[in-house]
Amino acid sequence: MPAPAAPHQRARQLVRPGAPLPKLGDPLRIAYLCYRGNPHVGGQGVYTRHLTREIANLGHEVEVFSGPPYCVVDDPVTHTEIRSMDLYPRNNPFRTPWPYEFRDGVDVGEWLYMCSAGFPEPWAFSMRVRKELQQRVGDFHLVHDNQCLGSGMLGIVDDGYPFVNTLHHPITVDRDLDMAHAAHQNPWKQYTLKRWYGFLNMQMKVARKLPRHLTVSQNSKRDIIAQMGVRPETMHIVHVGVDQNQFRPMPHITKVPGRLVSTASSDVPLKGLIYLIEALAKVRVSRPDAHLVIIGRPRHRSAIPKMIERLGLEGAIEFVSGVTDERIVELYNEAEAAVVPSLYEGFSLPAIEAMCAGTPLVATTGGALPEVAGTSGETALLCKPADSEALAANILTMLGDADMRAKIGDAGRNRVLDRFTWKLCAEGTVEHYYLELEDHLRRMHDADR
Repeated sequence: MPAPAAPHQRARQLVRPGAPLPKLGDPLRIAYLCYRGNPHVGGQGVYTRHLTREIANLGHEVEVFSGPPYCVVDDPVTHTEIRSMDLYPRNNPFRTPWPYEFRDGVDVGEWLYMCSAGFPEPWAFSMRVRKELQQRVGDFHLVHDNQCLGSGMLGIVDDGYPFVNTLHHPITVDRDLDMAHAAHQNPWKQYTLKRWYGFLNMQMKVARKLPRHLTVSQNSKRDIIAQMGVRPETMHIVHVGVDQNQFRPMPHITKVPGRLVSTASSDVPLKGLIYLIEALAKVRVSRPDAHLVIIGRPRHRSAIPKMIERLGLEGAIEFVSGVTDERIVELYNEAEAAVVPSLYEGFSLPAIEAMCAGTPLVATTGGALPEVAGTSGETALLCKPADSEALAANILTMLGDADMRAKIGDAGRNRVLDRFTWKLCAEGTVEHYYLELEDHLRRMHDADR
């Protein structure tokens, strides 16, 4: 049996299977990885679906590899499901698998890691998808990972694939906010939360060794470098986009007086939902007709329902999930204002989706939101995060001024169309594909010398 090829020799086999390395403008074959791809809530699935479609529309071939909940992709993008133990289904989180479900050591490791209160999905997906790509030598010019950052990703690089990663924002922010929120809870809760975020150590180690990262804002770039120790020269900004044909003003839709809309993929502390609920209670003192539609649903064992009951808001808040994309746009158009109450955002798809629909935005200055939403009073109304009083004041201002709503709604949509479309995102991403292929070839030649 011949000796295994060195990494740079394997690279030639992978990206040059009898053909030259692609040059600028040549069609590319992309393996796009998304370890968790819910297409309706959460940024990963939305980003994957729209970005890959637009990359394909630029003339490239894209195959998405995703774990459950699986991605939805649009023609001509293809999709390969990477199975997992699926330990966190909505109706049975932290389930115990049946013995027949275990097929290999990764399955056993995934389950044991969960049993120890850890979150194994990024690691397990990375190991499985590496194995899949090892069976597909010659099929792809480049691999693009969507913030899995499992240790198997370094194996994919060692196998010789040119590699680009999207790092939306540092999960260290989520961890620190969750830990601060849990500080008053029992020690077991604090321990399990710390254990849950144990995957971050792996992700930071992997991120520091990857050759090229894309991130979505200047704020995210700065925080990733500071908090994760990623080398600045590997970080590049490509803004996220919105589907301007889907998220659009609907003049035939009648506004519902007092209606607010917000999107909550999860009610983790990072998203600031508790402050929005507190703000709504304050707003209703002056505007009893004010009510909130939340696109999403509370997570398992959420404290949000009890909070709503305690504040007497049972009839004033509605959670909506499982609806069509068109219905989501209608919900934006029915609202007099959209609210993004986040304590931190690396970018914020909900913000630009609302703005693109022409719905005036009330948001915080958490993370990259000012970078995305623009100047307060012109394209949105902004206030500091974790301040329900200030949030309530801005909501009352917006609800009480129809001329302001019209002006901010129009200006917000124009801002998004100028800066944040999926076509622009795809063009920027593909530009970095070619740059990474050039750098990969250079590294390969350096290794030959």
